[in-house]
Amino acid sequence: MAIYEISQDRFERIPETDFLSEGIKERNDLQRLLRDQVDVLSPNTLVISEEFGEWEDSRRRIDLLGLDKQANLVVIELKRTEDGGHMELQAVRYAAMVSTLTFDKVVEIFGRFLDKMGRDDDPEALILDFLEWDQPTEDEFAQDVKIILASKEFSKELTTAVIWLNTRGLDIRCIRMKPYKDQGKILVDIQTVIPLPEAEDYQVRIREKQQKERIARTSSRDLTKYVVTIDGEESIPLAKRRAILSMVSYLCANGTTPTEIHKVLSWRGNGLWRVVEGKVDSQTFRQRAAEAAESGGPAFEERRWFLNDDELIHAEGKTYALTKMWGVRTEEAMHELLDRFSGNDITFSPFNE
Repeated sequence: MAIYEISQDRFERIPETDFLSEGIKERNDLQRLLRDQVDVLSPNTLVISEEFGEWEDSRRRIDLLGLDKQANLVVIELKRTEDGGHMELQAVRYAAMVSTLTFDKVVEIFGRFLDKMGRDDDPEALILDFLEWDQPTEDEFAQDVKIILASKEFSKELTTAVIWLNTRGLDIRCIRMKPYKDQGKILVDIQTVIPLPEAEDYQVRIREKQQKERIARTSSRDLTKYVVTIDGEESIPLAKRRAILSMVSYLCANGTTPTEIHKVLSWRGNGLWRVVEGKVDSQTFRQRAAEAAESGGPAFEERRWFLNDDELIHAEGKTYALTKMWGVRTEEAMHELLDRFSGNDITFSPFNE
């Protein structure tokens, strides 16, 4: 296949090129760019390490190590060669090596990556927010390892091996990155070649079914999602903590005070809100809450609160952050709020996939 430009009277073929002749390096260019835009290869993925090699043979390093929304690890291997070499065998070895990583170990690995990138974020909080988890759940973490192979082309031997491995339960994706040159610009055609797009939906459904069965066997955690309808507009399916945040935010925006909400949910005790004086932004809120904790106030763990600017609630001359820690009584809490503040145009219902 080729890429063509349509002119007035013909198709003009855009010449194919290769990364090597264009001076595009595997690590310094492709890997660096994909590290910062991993969605190009793997949507909904959080990169947690680059050049990861924390094992005895330090010469072996994973180009990019990621985490997907289902808490599975993602091994990403890049090659700028014509046929992908033997990258499938290398990636399977890497997948086996990282398959035993625990949640705490991944937090430690991600922390070192953030330091390397010059960021001072809390690695555990970022991972929990990405997964939309209230707290670490080891039984659901890294239950599988996905593999993504990206190369200009793939040999028949490699694709045959990958197809066979996928039939044996592995999850390996081959993505072709073919460069073209047009008037001095380098264009890249990125296509998934395995699994074939026509079969991908079926294979994804099979994997999701297997994953749900595995979670049902290993965990009793409530994974129910909710659709919240506000003023006649339905939300996307929301994790329970996001669902109750949307309800509370709407109520507060329409005249209900955080104090009134606290009275309704009094069984939550003092863990419902974290409060600072004045109308402040997210950064200031975090600073003041941390300072209060250092001065002998209640402990302040950022991952436990909704702290983004669009999540904070300003009322009664104060700024409130709602807790993220909602257990089995989440649905009960939402019903209590609707019963007490029944005049608002808001409803919710569990989402059934």
